[in-house]
Amino acid sequence: MNKPERIENETAAIMRGIGEAAKAASRRLAIAAPEEKNTALKAAAKALRAAVPKILEANAKDVEAAKAANRLASYIDRLELNEKRIEGVAKGMEEIAELPDPVGTVLAEWTRPNGLKFQRVRVPLGTIGIIYESRPNVTADAGALSLKAGNASILRGGSDSHHSSIAIHACLVEGLRAAGLPEAAIQLVPTTDREAVGMMLRGLEGAVDVIVPRGGKSLVERVQTEARVPVFAHLEGICHTYVDKAANMDIAVPLVVNAKMRRIGVCGATECLLIDKNATSDIVTPLVKALLEAGCEVRGDAAIQKTDARVKPVAPDDFGKEFLDAIIAVKLVDGVEGAIDHIARYSSQHTDAIITEDAAAAERFLNEVDSAIVLVNASTQFADGGEFGFGGEIGIATGKMHARGPVGVEQLTSFKYKVRGTGQIRPK
Repeated sequence: MNKPERIENETAAIMRGIGEAAKAASRRLAIAAPEEKNTALKAAAKALRAAVPKILEANAKDVEAAKAANRLASYIDRLELNEKRIEGVAKGMEEIAELPDPVGTVLAEWTRPNGLKFQRVRVPLGTIGIIYESRPNVTADAGALSLKAGNASILRGGSDSHHSSIAIHACLVEGLRAAGLPEAAIQLVPTTDREAVGMMLRGLEGAVDVIVPRGGKSLVERVQTEARVPVFAHLEGICHTYVDKAANMDIAVPLVVNAKMRRIGVCGATECLLIDKNATSDIVTPLVKALLEAGCEVRGDAAIQKTDARVKPVAPDDFGKEFLDAIIAVKLVDGVEGAIDHIARYSSQHTDAIITEDAAAAERFLNEVDSAIVLVNASTQFADGGEFGFGGEIGIATGKMHARGPVGVEQLTSFKYKVRGTGQIRPK
């Protein structure tokens, strides 16, 4: 047997074992008491805090390798951990523990004329496969959210965050042990062999119920093309902020800078700024100047270029582009209707915002922009499950089936019907 065949067989054996263990663990988790799951989450958070030095040491190896590979600054930002970020992950796990347990919640109940009593009740999805890259925090977020919703999870992080993910996963396992739950409830794929991804996409012989990809366009495209199980995903975060002529500039300028520059590598970063063409120069010029002074490259149409000599010409394909960099496309549009039309053409239906004091314009924008998240007078960078009060997120879904927007605990459940009778038979 040559070397590639041996590696392929080893990967197949590893993944089959992971699938079988996850399926068995999912049955135990489906009936786990809320207290058991919460104990595991709180113990894991405690373990994270205790392991900060080990996690940072592991993360430093990943960051060093990424820098050696000349990765973009936005890529490094997603990959890099520090004490503050680790504490944020730990707090997020504790917040998840404090959320109401969704499993067993009665969504609706009714009685039919024949006396049959019906209930629609939340139940776990089963086993969730999460495939991600350069986001070591996803190891904790995905594992914790899946556990709270009664699901087993199989985590396949990228080779770029492999050391960090291993260190974080060890803390999750410590939490499971403390609660007496199966360690296979949260498994980290130990191999970086790409075939492991292919096997997950094929469902691991029925073990995987849902796939969630977190990563760049090429990863998400592969998942959506090859997956034989349902997928919660967004392809790109092409987010817009529209500044209306009735905007309050005291909030508009800092809000636009935050929406673009707080973290340029996250999917909620604004990539295109739209400004009402009926706005005065007192609105247009300060926005452009503030972005430039914040270190952002501004690419604008002819009207925008006139406001500042530093503005570069915008190319047609800059609209609808996810820069994931300190670059923004800027365009004047014909009021709220023009903004809605532009977003309908170029948006990825992720997150879009309007800044205005005109209540009618705000409501029209909220009603007509068909994106998973639509905001008024708030930064697009609030596109995050933690900011929604979900304790974290497993991803942002831009599809329209089952889950949309931040995928939190409730979105990681399905439902079944419980029907109670007293001997009813169906007549011919």
